[in-house]
Amino acid sequence: MDIWQKLKDNLSAAGDRRIISLFANQSRFEDFSAEADGMLLDISKTNIDPAAMALLIQLAERSGVAEKRNAMFSGEKINTTEGRAVLHTALRSSETTPLIMDGEDIRPGVANTLQKMIKFADQVRSGDIAPPGGHRFTDIVNIGIGGSDLGPAMASLALAPYHDGPRCHFVSNIDGAHVSDVLKDLDPRKTLVLIASKTFTTVETMTNADTALNWLRTGVGDDVSEHLAAISTNLDLTAAMGILPDRVFGFADWVGGRYSLWGPFGLAIMLSIGPQNFRAFLAGGAAMDQHFKLAPFRVNLPVLMALVGIWHRNICKYQTRAVLPYDQRLARLPAYLQQLDMESNGKRVAIDGQTLPQESGPVVWGEPGTNGQHAFFQLLHQGTDIIPAEFLIAAEGHEPELVHHHDMLKANCLAQSEALLLGRSYEDAQNIAAALGFEGEEQQTQAAHRTFPGNRPSVTLAYKKLDSFTLGQIIALYEHRVFVEGAIWGVNSFDQWGVELGKELANALLPVVQGGDSSGKDGSTVGLLRKLATPS
Repeated sequence: MDIWQKLKDNLSAAGDRRIISLFANQSRFEDFSAEADGMLLDISKTNIDPAAMALLIQLAERSGVAEKRNAMFSGEKINTTEGRAVLHTALRSSETTPLIMDGEDIRPGVANTLQKMIKFADQVRSGDIAPPGGHRFTDIVNIGIGGSDLGPAMASLALAPYHDGPRCHFVSNIDGAHVSDVLKDLDPRKTLVLIASKTFTTVETMTNADTALNWLRTGVGDDVSEHLAAISTNLDLTAAMGILPDRVFGFADWVGGRYSLWGPFGLAIMLSIGPQNFRAFLAGGAAMDQHFKLAPFRVNLPVLMALVGIWHRNICKYQTRAVLPYDQRLARLPAYLQQLDMESNGKRVAIDGQTLPQESGPVVWGEPGTNGQHAFFQLLHQGTDIIPAEFLIAAEGHEPELVHHHDMLKANCLAQSEALLLGRSYEDAQNIAAALGFEGEEQQTQAAHRTFPGNRPSVTLAYKKLDSFTLGQIIALYEHRVFVEGAIWGVNSFDQWGVELGKELANALLPVVQGGDSSGKDGSTVGLLRKLATPS
């Protein structure tokens, strides 16, 4: 009998077991939580018992997670469909041991790029690099999309308490409303535009960049080179745009877009929080790397998160997971994780091209607490589907004068996970209805509406404070969780062919939208084109 079947049998044998019953073992919390560098992961509020955990660890071992992990860190080309290594971890590493890629040690190049970023950031922040006319750069506009936007935008917001440089703004959507709304209140004389596109051909980014350049020219004249920098590997196209060579920051093809905020795509972050805090961010990611490499699976945070994910997706058949940061500054984390997780593991074929025998990546979604409590938590508590929840909470906030706010935040976070676990019985709900004066059938009806099934799983990630180091830990933790799940499913977590088809069709449709021939298009598309046609 294979491990997958044994896991299914374990769940079947548990029947309608309540998760709370597992806490009859007084060491349940200690046995089903783990800690790394001050970060605690609690998975005790899941229906995974010791036998299931042993099977899940065995599944990870037999799936070659350790071997695949070592292959990634050593620079093997594990992105097989594109023939690339996966070495974003090298961007945050302080190791000096040579890391050889295609016969060359990549560590000096990584260090040189980081030093170039630091020099540029220091000069912009100090005013040594400044626009003409005696001004200083007060605002940075980062133009990118996907990995060149989601990560930097999320991290910049998360680290707002550490901002002591120019204000950072982010433009990504091809919708003209986005670039218009960002630029309308800025002064082009004091604005530095970062154009983040590896190839410098991404249509959304280059369209927004052209609009920003026209805005700059309107404000400062035809020569806008002093107002531009780029994160790209296409030096010909950056030069054609007039961007000075020493303001172009490139990186190798072994850094995937959604894993790239650790390097040049993180320049906007560094400009806003400073090189010292950015180094702390890198150190947090590197610390999680070391933990992932060295900790036994039973106490390895990324492995445990992944095994819980496998249990819920493949054994319990839950289709989604809700990410619920109880931190307003992590408001963009769910969106960031949507790309990280669903673009990585939203696959239906294995590395060998064969159809997967089991489900792969779940739908990832979420919002910050406590806002979500007044929106979709109704579904979490009383909906017909069970949705595993992932809570994130800090022991302390950044506003000592508002400690009572943070106490309420912590109480709400813990209460929600407790409510999902315990629920409320029909009998208790009936007593409440009776106390409210309801009788007979109306009492029964009211009680039914006030009953919570409970027994709904959650995990909680707890840490001292959301600082630069901790944010680095969190992002690296989720990166490695995605890696482990992909390794168990046998998919390539580092390509994204599903992104390409829509791009191709959009490029082909643009001339049609602008009045070209629509023959050959399906009836729905033709009808929508007619409806959306711009009046002449």
